[in-house]
Amino acid sequence: MPISHVSMRAGKPESYRQAILDSLYAALRETLDVPAGDRFMTLTEHDAANFRYGDAFGIARTDDLVYIAITLFDTRTVAHKAALFRRIGELLAERPGISPENVFVTIYDTPKENWSVGNGEMQFGPGKSSHG
Repeated sequence: MPISHVSMRAGKPESYRQAILDSLYAALRETLDVPAGDRFMTLTEHDAANFRYGDAFGIARTDDLVYIAITLFDTRTVAHKAALFRRIGELLAERPGISPENVFVTIYDTPKENWSVGNGEMQFGPGKSSHG
């Protein structure tokens, strides 16, 4: 049950932004077996004055850079995360055409008891049922 947030420079058409979210969802489904309909995602656009990046780590980035932050249960292995990083890069290169050097992904692992997905309840804590 991930929740994802994408940050990017403003100015791309809606179809481009939707392709980012669709590709991200596909990568999550393929690599982490996220259930159908588990589309908890936001996308925020920023004007040039409020969006910065650099060439750290020897990677030349452009204004097409997207920051993707994914929060998920702390049950995923390093291999799962590596597969997710790779697949996000592949799918975003296909659609909407973002080059891999412009895909910056971070994962935040949190224990299941730190999640309430509705109704003011702890759905996944000790003694609760477990989903993804």
